[in-house]
Amino acid sequence: MKVLVVENYDNTGLGQMATALAEAGAEITLVRAHRGDELPAGADGHDAIIVLGGGQNALADEEYPYLPALAALMRSFADSGRSALGICLGSQILARAYDAENLIGAAPEFGWQEVALTPEGREDPVLSAAPEVFPIFQWHDDTFVLPRGATRLAGNDAAHNQAFRVGRAGYGVQFHFEADRKLVEEWHVAFPETIAKKRAGWMDIYPAEAASCGPTADAAGLAIARAWVSTIRS
Repeated sequence: MKVLVVENYDNTGLGQMATALAEAGAEITLVRAHRGDELPAGADGHDAIIVLGGGQNALADEEYPYLPALAALMRSFADSGRSALGICLGSQILARAYDAENLIGAAPEFGWQEVALTPEGREDPVLSAAPEVFPIFQWHDDTFVLPRGATRLAGNDAAHNQAFRVGRAGYGVQFHFEADRKLVEEWHVAFPETIAKKRAGWMDIYPAEAASCGPTADAAGLAIARAWVSTIRS
């Protein structure tokens, strides 16, 4: 099982996706696109692609000129029936790949927030691994219009489209299901000033939030990670 992982920002990390991939014995090829690593020309050579989040938006082509090619690459995976996963920024890029509108600054969220599955999500082979309503870590400002023909799988009041599926196994997930408490703690170390600006007083309430929401969120996130990995056909 060969999986291409694309980073768009330093200190993002696979989190619980790393656990699920290791359990499956996956061979990972890491491309740090934001640091100039070259993207593959197409999907051949890999069974799946994971595109992680980042501080930029999905339309920041001037600063990150590889973004159109990354969108096309994600679509080539999904259109060929291979498994494709976009998390946070990655979900926004996948939406862009299918000509959906990116809505910049339209849906700010930070911290553990509740997400609810749609009826289709409750039947989906990946999202149904989570409870119908569950807390999960969020960190985004942007959202997107659902791509034409996509299946909406989850949402909340802040972002109507929290997860969708295109084709057999192309998934865009706005929330950070990969971010267990360990990864969230790493983000606190890596991005303290950004977090302080993002949500005033967060560090005061963080311990209680982590204790109350973290265990359920971690369990739901790992279940989703394992379910997505199970879609990969090698």
